[in-house]
Amino acid sequence: MNSVVFIRRVLVCVVVFFAAFGLSCRSKSTEQADANKPQPGPAKIEAEAKAETEAEAEASTNLVELTAPEEPADRVAVTVNSIDITEAELQKIIKPQLERMAQRAKKLPPAIAQSLEKQIRQQILDQIIIRRLLDEKVKEANIVITEEELASQFTKVAAAQKPPLSLDEFKTKLAEYGQSFDEVKEQILKGMTYQKVVEAQWVGKINITEEDAKKYYDENPTQFEGQEQVRASHILITPDITDPNNDPNQAKAQAKTKIEDLLKQIQDGADFAELAKANSACPSAAQGGDLNFFPRGKMAAPFEKAAFELEQGKVSDIVETQFGYHIIKVTDRREGSTTSFEQARDNIIQQLTQQKQSELANKYIESLKAAADIVYPPGKEPPPAPVPR
Repeated sequence: MNSVVFIRRVLVCVVVFFAAFGLSCRSKSTEQADANKPQPGPAKIEAEAKAETEAEAEASTNLVELTAPEEPADRVAVTVNSIDITEAELQKIIKPQLERMAQRAKKLPPAIAQSLEKQIRQQILDQIIIRRLLDEKVKEANIVITEEELASQFTKVAAAQKPPLSLDEFKTKLAEYGQSFDEVKEQILKGMTYQKVVEAQWVGKINITEEDAKKYYDENPTQFEGQEQVRASHILITPDITDPNNDPNQAKAQAKTKIEDLLKQIQDGADFAELAKANSACPSAAQGGDLNFFPRGKMAAPFEKAAFELEQGKVSDIVETQFGYHIIKVTDRREGSTTSFEQARDNIIQQLTQQKQSELANKYIESLKAAADIVYPPGKEPPPAPVPR
């Protein structure tokens, strides 16, 4: 689960803020593929496997653990309107993030580790500055969130999970992911107070009409067009070229002989999935060769052409790609479709409204920072922001 971080996008609206608590985005064990999401085809699978192997080999030497910068806890990281933010406050947020990154990446080259540390440090420091400035505005406006409001928002957060959760189930999930309910409650409470401060900045400034939505719909037609997709299984036989003493032409001939024998077995009634499990060189073999749904443009050209031309339930002839020889079976289809304006209208209005809210929130945050007295210790100043082109 993602930690609660106060980035500007989060300040746009409470709903977006709560999205940071998406419990369904990551599991404690290996993530399972979404059955409705197009999975990588043989070309992508093999390319990614090769890239991972090369990366692991490169990462096996001259590496360091990704760790937080070591600074005295009482040293000032930045001063905001005469109030010091110490290294201790900064490191409390930085260290867990670096630890999570280290768990995913294990080890990184020193130069990359140092660069990431600097980026994360400045991003989190900027978030702390924004929080400090917003805290001042909350205090000035005497904003108070009632227990009823907080409970209502917690219920909305739980219901927004996939699948929807009850409040008790949400608390249980938080515990499973090592999150303290009281800490999350405090963060949500903070987010709600910040939301009220920011909302005041766009009162009377946002009025997205149906005409605005129609204009967006007409100018972005591809966003509302669903692509045709097929679901296919395949058996991949690759020539054995691991031995440099082998004749490549002979290896290719042997692979073709094997795929021809498998095709004959299928034509004689053999089970496609079982043959894929026993013979296919693709990682999809474990799923009986199933590649799930994919649109055009995701597979090697000869593979794609054969798959999209096949009728559902039919098996292809032998198809050759740069990866070897394939037998393809199409198991399902999804026809392309277009979402009508009437179907998309409400979502477009919501999207354009949130976009405008984000713009106004960003401007407000920048105005707070411009008006604040923000002082960094000598040598700790952040790099200048890139000039927009």
